Amino acid sequence: MTQVLYVVLGVVAGICGGMFGIGGGAILIPALVFIFGLTQHQAQGTTLAILVPPIGLLAALRYYQSGNVKLSIAAFVCIGFFVGGLIGANIVHNFSDVLLKRMFGVFFLLVSLQMIFSK
Repeated sequence: MTQVLYVVLGVVAGICGGMFGIGGGAILIPALVFIFGLTQHQAQGTTLAILVPPIGLLAALRYYQSGNVKLSIAAFVCIGFFVGGLIGANIVHNFSDVLLKRMFGVFFLLVSLQMIFSK
């Protein structure tokens, strides 16, 4: 069941990536920390492993060497992210520029409040 949730996270991150050009730091890291209980280092390392080709190979390798990459999570989220990116890219073309800017801003406001006020 957990693997299904990882794929769902990947789909959501992929949709946001396709719609807003974001996904890694803005979606995956907070979700892995607040929903799945990873440490900040593990979340960052695992996210780099998800986004490795070609973005963060050397950085992900360094996190992996430090024991901060959860490959079992990265593989399943990557599957969802792949599909979600296509979905998001298709959806976003139905929104006006103004609406897209507002959605983007509200999303980051909510994430920033969570990051600021959580333990």
